[in-house]
Amino acid sequence: MPQEAPLPEEGKLIGRVTHFFGKIGVAVIELSDKLKVGDSIRIAGGEGTDFSQQVDSMEIEHEKVQQAKVGDSIGMKVKEKVREGYKVYKL
Repeated sequence: MPQEAPLPEEGKLIGRVTHFFGKIGVAVIELSDKLKVGDSIRIAGGEGTDFSQQVDSMEIEHEKVQQAKVGDSIGMKVKEKVREGYKVYKL
């Protein structure tokens, strides 16, 4: 039997999208792990959405923060449309 190719590195699941503001391209992400500016993330969901980007900035309650912890809900600009329930991975 041929060996199956390993799955591409998907990263560690660190949260999920809870809201998306389409006009300004900002996703609200509820974290189940910590995240900081400079980290690379991957967002994957339905309809073929699967992209990676770097965290350039994020906000909690309209205050810019450098890092966020488990349980925080952060807002950050994303380069593609996302929907509620999409998974967020740290690469």
